[in-house]
Amino acid sequence: MAALLSVNNLKVQFTTRKNFATAVDDFSLTIDRGECLGLVGESGCGKTTTGLAVMRLLPGSGKIVAGNIVLDGVDLATLSEKEMQSQRGQSVALIPQDPMSSLNPTTKIGRQIGEGLRIHTGASEADARKRSLEVLEMVEMPRPSERLDQYPFELSGGLRQRVIIAMGLVCNPTLLIADEPTTALDVTVQAQVLNSLKAAMAETGAALLLITHDLGVIAGLADDVLVMYAGRPVEIGTAEDVFYRPSMPYTLGLLGSLPRLDSDGAERLRQIPGAPPSMIGDRTGCPFAPRCPLAADICRETEPELVVVPSVSSALGEHRAACHFADAVGRGDHGQVFSDGVVDNVIV
Repeated sequence: MAALLSVNNLKVQFTTRKNFATAVDDFSLTIDRGECLGLVGESGCGKTTTGLAVMRLLPGSGKIVAGNIVLDGVDLATLSEKEMQSQRGQSVALIPQDPMSSLNPTTKIGRQIGEGLRIHTGASEADARKRSLEVLEMVEMPRPSERLDQYPFELSGGLRQRVIIAMGLVCNPTLLIADEPTTALDVTVQAQVLNSLKAAMAETGAALLLITHDLGVIAGLADDVLVMYAGRPVEIGTAEDVFYRPSMPYTLGLLGSLPRLDSDGAERLRQIPGAPPSMIGDRTGCPFAPRCPLAADICRETEPELVVVPSVSSALGEHRAACHFADAVGRGDHGQVFSDGVVDNVIV
């Protein structure tokens, strides 16, 4: 069976006065029906741009210059703006990271949720209100019928996030794109929102592209994980593969920076030195090389391709990493790779 979403060799550029910035470069992914794919990486790595490209909502200076985006057999990259309007909300919906700036402060919640249904199906006000109540119940909104007649400023951050999720679900799309859906929420509310998202996916069968920098969120929700760096995928695999046998130094750095429950608190969190590279102009070699403790001459001269690496799950051949030393990294102790910029316990 064909994947629900297939992004192939996508390239997105932003033009500047003197040059161009390649925010997404030769990027590919697939998502099956009902699956959750976690897209993870630092800020500035191209995660949100990828989601906006799928939605065809790039800002004016951004443009898809190569590749295709096939959703349920339709190449979204080739559609006109009018044709794409019929897809947004109905086939693919976006859950943005800041609900307060995405909701209209002068319009009641019920009307905002039902707007997509009225536009795409011509539903009456009564039918749209009924469906709005259904999706609020689906996302476990407390006192849902009361919320229909409230304004966004009357709700807490967690309740507004549920409203945004309900808006995405109102037309029963086949794909949801959630961009940092729990960024501004405390841990307890974050868990509640994620549980609501899980329940909604189970009930509707929608697939989910979950964009986040929070590996804890990924671990609790994603089936597969794609680690993104400098606009490119650098590791792809099941959640078990990426968390238990990471094979790219950047992935190791992300995992090593997480606080651990079994820590006594005396050990400092490890960090990845430096910052992501500029996306302006052309580049050579591995983009992570300037920050990587394993970097050798070959890394600075030749950009590595995604290669198949050993998997801890049953998805043989589906775990891939873009590193010249992927096999050695996969055999090492990921908790010791970054330690004051020195490589420990990894033999190349």
